[in-house]
Amino acid sequence: MRSFTTRTYIYFTGPISIMDKLINQVFGMLNKSWWLEIMAASPSCGYYFGPFESEHEALKEQLRHIKEIERQGREVLFVSVVRRQAPEKRMEHYSEAA
Repeated sequence: MRSFTTRTYIYFTGPISIMDKLINQVFGMLNKSWWLEIMAASPSCGYYFGPFESEHEALKEQLRHIKEIERQGREVLFVSVVRRQAPEKRMEHYSEAA
């Protein structure tokens, strides 16, 4: 009499997918740091200052960077502190038509 071994494979797609997303988010946050994002007019452009180790550090430097932009004769429209990966450019010009 021959003996047969049956193997059953179970594929976990739900919990592993959720775990993969969680791991990616955790490692993604490790690659992010705090940045000041300042939008200015005349000409319309955005500035990125950083990276900062903490939100508090970015807020402490905020006024200095605003004054630096205003010394260039530009009007500051919007300032935010964001946690993100390093921007490709530190200054981004926007079209007047957009």
